[in-house]
Amino acid sequence: MVKDFFMEKLIRFTTSDLSKITNFRSGEVKFGEQMVTIPKDADIVNFLKNSEPQFVLFGIPEDIGVRANFGRPGADSAWESAIKSIANIQHNRFCKGYNLLILGQLDVSEEMLEIQQLDFHNTADRKKMSELVVQIDKEVAHIITTIVKAGKIPIVIGGGHNNAYGNIKGTALAKGKPINAINFDAHSDFRILEGRHSGNGFSYAYEEGFLKNYFIFGLHESYTSKSVLKKLRDIENRVQFNTYDQINIRQEKNFQNEMSLAHNFINDTHYGVEIDLDSIPNIPSSAMTLSGFSVEELRRFIYFFGKHPNAAYLHICEGAPSLDNEKNNHLVGKLIGYLITDFMKAKRDSV
Repeated sequence: MVKDFFMEKLIRFTTSDLSKITNFRSGEVKFGEQMVTIPKDADIVNFLKNSEPQFVLFGIPEDIGVRANFGRPGADSAWESAIKSIANIQHNRFCKGYNLLILGQLDVSEEMLEIQQLDFHNTADRKKMSELVVQIDKEVAHIITTIVKAGKIPIVIGGGHNNAYGNIKGTALAKGKPINAINFDAHSDFRILEGRHSGNGFSYAYEEGFLKNYFIFGLHESYTSKSVLKKLRDIENRVQFNTYDQINIRQEKNFQNEMSLAHNFINDTHYGVEIDLDSIPNIPSSAMTLSGFSVEELRRFIYFFGKHPNAAYLHICEGAPSLDNEKNNHLVGKLIGYLITDFMKAKRDSV
């Protein structure tokens, strides 16, 4: 991969990188043979503006925000797993590989090296972790702003859910106004402003004026604190939620109806589609669960929210292939590939 000096912390994905991970097969055409990369000598901004693909794929291979939030590390491994799976999706009449441009990944090698020496049980070390997250926030916001200003739709593969902040800020700056967000998540990620980590990306974006309306879809009642619930109640005109327990356990609410209600709440302006894989049972993640929505429900969710013109980006985070059984550590990447093509098909069918 080629380090880019215009965006100091961006490592561009090259055609050579793509060929190394694509399994070529006679009689078949894979995404890896059709996806677009930015030529080594091309200016990123001009190339993005003038290129044909509607979607720009960007990876953030870090788990610093997760560690700062007392989570299990491993989310840094999702990008590598996902890109290998995406390259080997079939290019056919249902979904075209040439609609996807691979920008590359954020260079977090120095930060990831530094984090190895830090202990989240130590207050001073946690403060340092938060400072590293803030550095990453700035880079993510800058890259997302560049993509959105070029008229493209970012598809972001994390990394921790701390990167929601950079996605929201970057999109809001590009649009020139606050945006909304829908978050498919077992957790609110609306914790107190105690220093940046994966549990407060949305609360920071809200407090700083980048996030207007926010809907949390499928909150797990047993893993949401009393203080967070009180905070959400106090600002329910701007932040709303439903719970997984209401929909799939007590069946007080209907999944399809809840998607429509949530969409009505966020569709007055551009919105980000945020997906935390720890909401799906048995998916290796920092906060892995045994109870939650199915993969099929998640895919329906992405298609539903992706097909509306105001859907400004897709962020898939918290998957941790390195925490899976060694024989199955490709499955998180394969799932991410499904979710990305669902989003691309939704945009194709945009209403």
